[in-house]
Amino acid sequence: MSTSTSATTPATTAVSLSYADAGVDMVAGDALVDAIKPYAKRTMREGVMAGIGGFGAMFEISKKYKEPVLVSGTDGVGTKLKLAFHLNRHDTVGIDLVAMSVNDILVQGAEPLFFLDYFACGKLDVATATDVIKGVAFGCEQAGCALIGGETAEMPSMYPEGEYDLAGFAVGAVEKSKIIDGSKIAPGDVILGLASSGIHSNGFSLVRKIIEVAKPDLNADFHGRSLADALIAPTRIYVKPLLALMASLEVKGMAHITGGGLVENVPRVLGDKLTAILNSAAWDMPPLFKWLQQHGGVADAEMHRVFNCGIGMVVIVAADIAEAAMAQLTAAGETVYNIGSIRARAGDEHQTQVI
Repeated sequence: MSTSTSATTPATTAVSLSYADAGVDMVAGDALVDAIKPYAKRTMREGVMAGIGGFGAMFEISKKYKEPVLVSGTDGVGTKLKLAFHLNRHDTVGIDLVAMSVNDILVQGAEPLFFLDYFACGKLDVATATDVIKGVAFGCEQAGCALIGGETAEMPSMYPEGEYDLAGFAVGAVEKSKIIDGSKIAPGDVILGLASSGIHSNGFSLVRKIIEVAKPDLNADFHGRSLADALIAPTRIYVKPLLALMASLEVKGMAHITGGGLVENVPRVLGDKLTAILNSAAWDMPPLFKWLQQHGGVADAEMHRVFNCGIGMVVIVAADIAEAAMAQLTAAGETVYNIGSIRARAGDEHQTQVI
């Protein structure tokens, strides 16, 4: 009579498997932590109690706040990463990652306090990951916040070879009485536009489609730098000059121009009865956006809905302090334009009108 082995009976094998055999290199993970510690250390600030290496990062809120309100934000870099993979350029996407979160919490008046990152890949390349996290640390330095923690996840078969994904999380604080929520915005207020550094981190699915159709030489000269450099330029971080502005003048509202472009982001800080009138002639659309529009045949309305078109941050102030605000921001190194004004909304019209 023949015998059979039960499905529950463990199979014997001469193979001795390890985590490394499954594709996870713990030695590489430890090497990455060691490599990034000096860069994280440069971002330390008052309040950090425990940072890189622990199970949790601890931060003590400064006693300067009487009624502190925590403001948090999280984001990624999107398909701009695909361009980074194509160019094999990984030193600036970390800046993008920080910028997307800190600029978002800034518009509510919050000072960014600390940042955590999440780096996920199929197989960890220590050199590439170090470049990315160095960029994160540099972005934190620009924002004045501490890089106090993060996670590196090596997940075999989850990502194509050589690719990774990024996510970030920022926490800031604002005095409860100084929260900026747009409630003070009124007809007659002035809209200031702070210049972007390029495309920032939105609209890259369309950018990549335009590149696919136009087939440009990415190494060709483009207004004094390569087209690749123009496309991959990191998102501008507006934290320090705008915190200084808020400390000296009343800022009624701000909008970070991200996904949705100018026409979808400005209404996020407006009451239902207000409309923003933007004068497109008030600033020159940078050459890169003109190139994208020309080679993609993109309509004006679509440009304004997808891209920042040269304006990365909008600041709304009373008309009588607009010049002083522009002067202060210019002295801080920003390029600033008076791009429009606020008026009463007519019926159910869209809350941003670009004329």
